[in-house]
Amino acid sequence: MRNFIAIDFETATSSRDSICEVGICVVRDGEVAETRSWLVRPEHNRYHYWNVKVHGIRPEDTEDAPEFPEVWEEIERTYLDEYDTFVAHNVPFDRSCLMSAARLYNLHLPRIDWHCSLATAKRVYRMECNKLGHLCSALGITEGKHHRAGDDAEMCARLFLRELHDMEACTR
Repeated sequence: MRNFIAIDFETATSSRDSICEVGICVVRDGEVAETRSWLVRPEHNRYHYWNVKVHGIRPEDTEDAPEFPEVWEEIERTYLDEYDTFVAHNVPFDRSCLMSAARLYNLHLPRIDWHCSLATAKRVYRMECNKLGHLCSALGITEGKHHRAGDDAEMCARLFLRELHDMEACTR
């Protein structure tokens, strides 16, 4: 698989539909082609203390940001004609954020094929910790700012490319 989008969501509260940032990393022909992120105004622009503690995004950062439907429309219009595969580090979380936001805003989602860099890491490597930052550090993958969606999406993309390479090397 040489073409995919790594995606990451940050949430404002424990509710999966409270997306406050979306990040994507586009991989074309096995190379990182583009990384983008969007701040998103969650419904009511309400944040929980612990979520802010994790990612540092605050209500004042998103008070003038677009709501999720506007951001998703841009992602869909710009990227999803060419890409139908998403990669995330912990797919159940990221997929549930997308599905929950789609329900909240009554959005139709296209068919998306999901792959999980976390599940793949557990199969390919014998690490004591499978967190994105730990895996990237252990494998020499350039790290960005953890829990910022664009950086996490790019780290996920680079990790997944490494996992694919290492799996292919094992089958030779």
